[in-house]
Amino acid sequence: MLTVISPAKTLDFESEATTEKFSQPAFLKTSQQLIDGLKKCSVQEIASLMSISDKLAGLNVARYQEWQTPFSPDNAKQAVLAFKGDVYTGLDAETLDAKGLDFAQTHLRILSGLYGVLKPLDLMQAYRLEMGTKFGVNGKKDLYQFWGSQIREALSEEAALQDKILINLASNEYFKAVQAKKLDARIITPVFKDWKNGQYKMISFYAKKARGLMSRFIIDKQIDEPEALKAFDYEGYRFSEEMTKGDDWVFIRDHG
Repeated sequence: MLTVISPAKTLDFESEATTEKFSQPAFLKTSQQLIDGLKKCSVQEIASLMSISDKLAGLNVARYQEWQTPFSPDNAKQAVLAFKGDVYTGLDAETLDAKGLDFAQTHLRILSGLYGVLKPLDLMQAYRLEMGTKFGVNGKKDLYQFWGSQIREALSEEAALQDKILINLASNEYFKAVQAKKLDARIITPVFKDWKNGQYKMISFYAKKARGLMSRFIIDKQIDEPEALKAFDYEGYRFSEEMTKGDDWVFIRDHG
């Protein structure tokens, strides 16, 4: 059973890594092509492209200029420890022990606009490049077209080693790059809903954190078959058979 999650815009390259173990991203040569294109962009072009402030654009232009291989613990950090944000608050990777990190390294993948697919312990350098950004090189109009079938093929290959089951805990923006209809695997998508104003509804902040919480649940319990996901109960969530339709599995909570 393979699980995929999205990256985060917020990064932490200041705090010390909690493990000395690391691996290298599979698509670094492909990432280099994007970086080469991004290095040609001005602060104003990046600000316009990504709809961000000039200050934030300047920060990222500097990141692109500094980006270089080879990656080492001296100039890069393990992805699961570098990303911050709601999903990663739920995942809380800093508190994983060696056994948990080893399980995550085999069963968890992070989708990325720059790196394609990352294992948790893959080293990465700081960047900002959302999958939905209309930026492409080599004649491609955007990142979906740029990555083409590469992400899908990589995940299909890995899922084949894990009973061809993929747990989708990524956002729609990122999961679109997986080309789900062509993926050679059963896809189960957990949906998280909280009680508000007399009904259960998906609330973005809570749903993002819940994706991280379920990722952590999978790691903590060393889950390798989907039925065990129905026991997910972190922070008050429970499986709803009544609201579940097909492989869109609904988990509900009565209070945030």
